[in-house]
Amino acid sequence: MRSLARDAAHPGRTPAPTAPCPCPDDVLADRDDGTVVRHGAVVVKAHAPGIDGEEHRARIAVAAHPGLRGVLLPPLAQPDGTVGDRLVTAWPHGTPVDPADPDAAPWEDAARLLALLHRTPPPDTRLPTMRAPVKAALAVDRMRRSRAPRPAVETVLRAWRTLPRKPAAPLRFLCHGDFHLGQLVRDPKAPRRPDAPWLLIDVDDLGLGDPAWDLARPAAWFAAGILPPDVWSRFLGAYLAAGGPAVDPRDPWVQLDVPARALTVQTAALALAKSTAEGRPLDEVEDVMIDTCARIGSARTELAPPAST
Repeated sequence: MRSLARDAAHPGRTPAPTAPCPCPDDVLADRDDGTVVRHGAVVVKAHAPGIDGEEHRARIAVAAHPGLRGVLLPPLAQPDGTVGDRLVTAWPHGTPVDPADPDAAPWEDAARLLALLHRTPPPDTRLPTMRAPVKAALAVDRMRRSRAPRPAVETVLRAWRTLPRKPAAPLRFLCHGDFHLGQLVRDPKAPRRPDAPWLLIDVDDLGLGDPAWDLARPAAWFAAGILPPDVWSRFLGAYLAAGGPAVDPRDPWVQLDVPARALTVQTAALALAKSTAEGRPLDEVEDVMIDTCARIGSARTELAPPAST
């Protein structure tokens, strides 16, 4: 991985063995769903094993499409190599959202990017279905296979059973598929500008589908009381002002209820699986998501937000 990243950052150049490259060289992430290594201005990602190569090439092509310039981070020329059975892609390195400064989180910018993405006609109708609904089911399966405490597991499963078994009529909007603030970076073309525009990254789950799923994580946090009402209002207001088509402005929860419930279950299920594997108790936010699952499972009705929108 490190050599692939170095070669992508310095194409055609062979550093002298006695002069180590001064570029930053870091492992940014190493998870089951991907390993990410940075060398200088380049990030190389080894994707999850078993990923469909043809589908992923279609997603990469969308990220490179001129019609999405200013919305998605475009890829670099792809490296000539793999890591085992894992596909490898290369991207410019951009500055991410600072998790230590939540007050500066670019919620409105993110909302406008999502609205632009959803309004863009799909450049390729052969794109796969976006993966957000599938990821909720995968999280529940992972929780079931863990040795998490049974009372908590049953709480999450009761919430999971409130979700419709049959999918709604399919929509064909261009969707990110896994939106959260960690999917934003400053445009690498303006590295020294503190006001450089934000771009969406990580197209692993991108595809055609219901755009309400891209709003589901912040909606779930809002309904759980984690995301303050004023932040949710700014996010949703910016999305609607930018022409976002995911929800009816008169009652956005008509479209958001099922995706928000699913993301609540997904978050809680992953929290139980990960905390069990790491041998640690749930943190405060994870506890809140389990409690929200209890509310969903007992009510079997709409995931009512804590305040009107």
